[in-house]
Amino acid sequence: MTGEPVGGGGFEGRYGETEGYTIGFERYSEHSDMTPLFVGLPNDQCQSPHWGYVVKGKLVYHTAEGDIEITDGEAYYVGPGHTPEIFPDTEIVEFSPTAELNATMEVVTRNMEA
Repeated sequence: MTGEPVGGGGFEGRYGETEGYTIGFERYSEHSDMTPLFVGLPNDQCQSPHWGYVVKGKLVYHTAEGDIEITDGEAYYVGPGHTPEIFPDTEIVEFSPTAELNATMEVVTRNMEA
């Protein structure tokens, strides 16, 4: 993976881009409910779809249709309109369309800095 690691507060991520997609490898050592970070987006939810794989641990996407729980060794897809909750000792590999992800991350970054 290209790029320097980013993170803090129980999170480390490495990211690269190819052909319109961002590929991320993320590690979480602490519980992380990211719901507050999406305030200001439509329905206060992430607007980027994601395809991914949980290397280890547990990830829950909260959606209007219900929760999607993904654990060790499972692949997943989640469409726009979700908030993620990630549990301690989780590692994921995730693919997201760069344009949608960047638009979402602008709001997330502002909320993190607030």
